[in-house]
Amino acid sequence: MISFTLNGDDVQVDAPDNMPLLWVLRDRLSLTGTKYGCGIAQCGACTVHVDGQAMRSCVAPVATIAGKAVTTIEGLSSDEVLHPVQQAWIDEQVPQCGYCQSGMIMAAAELLAQNSDPDDATIDGAITNLCRCGTYPRIRKAIHHAADLQRNSRESE
Repeated sequence: MISFTLNGDDVQVDAPDNMPLLWVLRDRLSLTGTKYGCGIAQCGACTVHVDGQAMRSCVAPVATIAGKAVTTIEGLSSDEVLHPVQQAWIDEQVPQCGYCQSGMIMAAAELLAQNSDPDDATIDGAITNLCRCGTYPRIRKAIHHAADLQRNSRESE
């Protein structure tokens, strides 16, 4: 049994130590928001946060996350309020096919947690997820919009 925190809840999973976290999330815990894309950590469709850091879950053996905190796209929002990146994705109509979006959103959320006002070059360097539809200009625009939403939220508190 492997124990970790998943979206704020303690969980225990009976899975082989070398089973990728992606498959534990999807097949053992029925959280299908995290997507399988390439299986070799290149595309980023499987991005989740582990202890606040973006990680490609398709190559992360579940044993390596024992005792850690995992956040998936299902756990990114809180109290039925969308995360600023999720809201920006809607506002800017980012998705085309949408397959890569959960991983892209998770990567963008981690970027904004580290850098609250990234420029385009920083975004391009940090967001290495692949979008087959090529919505990169909308992705950049949404990340800037999410930064504004976060800034406005902090100012109104």
